[in-house]
Amino acid sequence: MIRARGLSKRYGSKLAVDRLSFEVRPGVVTGFLGPNGAGKSTTMRLVMGLDNPDGGDVTVNGRHYHDLPWPLHEVGALLEAKAIHPGRSARAHLWMLAQANRIPRRRVGEVLDLVGLAAVADQRAGKFSLGMGQRLGIAAALLGDPGVLLFDEPVNGLDPDGIRWVRNLLKSLAEEGRTVFVSSHLMSEMALTADEVVIVGKGRLIAQTPIADLVSRSSQGYVRVRSPEARQLREALEREGAVTVVEDDGSLSVRGLDEVAIGELAASLPVVLHELSPQSASLEEAFMELTDESVEYRGAAAAATAPRSRVGR
Repeated sequence: MIRARGLSKRYGSKLAVDRLSFEVRPGVVTGFLGPNGAGKSTTMRLVMGLDNPDGGDVTVNGRHYHDLPWPLHEVGALLEAKAIHPGRSARAHLWMLAQANRIPRRRVGEVLDLVGLAAVADQRAGKFSLGMGQRLGIAAALLGDPGVLLFDEPVNGLDPDGIRWVRNLLKSLAEEGRTVFVSSHLMSEMALTADEVVIVGKGRLIAQTPIADLVSRSSQGYVRVRSPEARQLREALEREGAVTVVEDDGSLSVRGLDEVAIGELAASLPVVLHELSPQSASLEEAFMELTDESVEYRGAAAAATAPRSRVGR
């Protein structure tokens, strides 16, 4: 388990992490989400003891990282894929880490096979592509067979097959009872991979929640309705206080009434329905709704068309 309590870190005038508290439990994949500059990478560095907090505390399995006698046996991390001496081969890099942590040589071959680098194990890492560097970083994180794993943007540079491989790997590691903490800007991938999310903005906790609960609470959810008498139904829905949008295919997106109320209203008119289906918000929509006020770096075009509800279309 990873536990942060009131964690703070400042770099000069920049408050990167601001009294941040959260827990990452074993047995689930926990996504770490936030806009650029939200403090995600800094937080992971604090967990790994690479930076010292200015306030608060963060522990791994109840201890600070620097107090762990054999760190790679307990915690594995991919924070920077290219943090490898370019002149070393993949095998030599992993063997160096293994010797420093009393890990048997055979484990080097096992993780090279696992990440798909066995065929290039003796090539210099400096010649690796970004995706191959990511795979080598994952191999290093898994080298000590640790129970706690942190991955910062692990699918950067990977092709679709590699992304799917990482997704399945993270899920399998969590199913084995490990603590898996992963940051990403790819919301569609996080929706497929993570069970829970920790969302931060401007260094502060915005939410920690299961993904299903997050999207169910979003105002971006709606009910999709199709009817050959859509005009009559729409007028009736709006009299009941619903907000409706006519989509390009002629269907109605309805907010403010659930599918039961819409169905009963249609029956009372009576109006024929061809479709009546609740539509949950996507993780991206729920995330954007929660973090809109925490975005620090927004392009001019984005600022001119700031995220808004689809009801304004």
